[in-house]
Amino acid sequence: MTLMPIIFILYLFNYLDRNNISQAKLDSFEEELNLHGSDYSTAVSIVNVGYILMQLPSNMLITKLRPSLYLPFWACIWSCVSAATAATKSFGGLIALRLVLGVCEAPFFPGVFYLLSCWYTKKELAFRYAILYSGLVLATATSGLLAAAIFATLDGRSGLAGWQWLFIVEGAVSLGFGFIAIALLPDLPASKTGSTRWLLNEEERRVAIDRMVRDAVSDQEDNTSIWHGLKLAVLDIKVWIFAFIMCSSQSAYGFNYFYPTIVEGFNLGSRTITLACTAPPYIVGALIAYGVAWSSDRRKERGFHIATPVGVAIIGFIISVATLKTPVRYFASFLYISGIFGANAVVFSWAATTVNATPQKKACAMAIINITGQLGSVWSPYFFDENEAPRYPRAMVLLLVFAALDACLTLSLKVILRRENKKLAAKGNEEGTVPTLYML
Repeated sequence: MTLMPIIFILYLFNYLDRNNISQAKLDSFEEELNLHGSDYSTAVSIVNVGYILMQLPSNMLITKLRPSLYLPFWACIWSCVSAATAATKSFGGLIALRLVLGVCEAPFFPGVFYLLSCWYTKKELAFRYAILYSGLVLATATSGLLAAAIFATLDGRSGLAGWQWLFIVEGAVSLGFGFIAIALLPDLPASKTGSTRWLLNEEERRVAIDRMVRDAVSDQEDNTSIWHGLKLAVLDIKVWIFAFIMCSSQSAYGFNYFYPTIVEGFNLGSRTITLACTAPPYIVGALIAYGVAWSSDRRKERGFHIATPVGVAIIGFIISVATLKTPVRYFASFLYISGIFGANAVVFSWAATTVNATPQKKACAMAIINITGQLGSVWSPYFFDENEAPRYPRAMVLLLVFAALDACLTLSLKVILRRENKKLAAKGNEEGTVPTLYML
């Protein structure tokens, strides 16, 4: 009632504040900033460079700092940077702000997921992550509706264009929730700071610690050095497989920044109707993500719960390439959005409970995985060539290829972890103990 609601809201604004550029594109944004050719794709892509630069150092720091202060601090900073986009007058200024925005937003996602994995067990984590991830889905679903309302009511007010008000309004609300988070976020279970100091008594705190110790896979280490944790993460093949799974997934998710433009190509009506029609696929995607994550936790299975939704996404990409019929292509977007969301609702929870030999290793590993994943967000905007609108056949084929790679890597990791479990079981038999195994 404290951790989940506030990180859900902050993640919603974390995504709104970097994705609102896709709604601004439908206003006079490109004309006023004199953007041409691939300038928009560069502005979309550059934010991920900031992510890549900041995520690993940030997650190394968070194990030594108070998350209840560290994460809200960055939320307040990124809100101000996002709002400042309304004042930019040139392509160069936009690129500089987007790069700084990436640096400021980078600590939040890997940091908050590290915090979640310190409070929730393997069988609880996927559904909690789906709740967090649905903040992204809800942000994407409502961003079009919010943009439509702002464009309709504030465009021209005080001499500012609709796209400028979009950045200002969303940044201001995000800033307010950043301050609220300071009061509501807990620190780690063993701490007596943040909301933990009034949320849990001593007995409840002991239970919170003990259940996480019991849930840890039977390959834990005692060395708590952050540099040792970084070394363990870099040398673990499982970390890199998860990293390339995320890279493939983020590459397949490259349609996101262009989805309003894709829907505009369906010629469904006015700008308001176009923005409204971007919402339903994301709402359905959120519901699918909840269902997949709930099933994954209940069945204590991860691999097939990732590969199956990805298969659905692949079908959606194939349909988008194969036809020009608007109703069919709109239906196909439901398939690939729901498929990618359903898979992503599970993959990070699988990673966090698999690469956790020490808390420091887990923090470093999650940053490495997310950094590598961001590479997909760097290059995927360049898949879309305006000359290929509205079908974007090259982009859809590339998204399809990365989705197929995602599924193959996922199933390969499942085989590797099954072998690891056999080794742990054999070791447990020799020692007369019952080991805690990896979730497959």
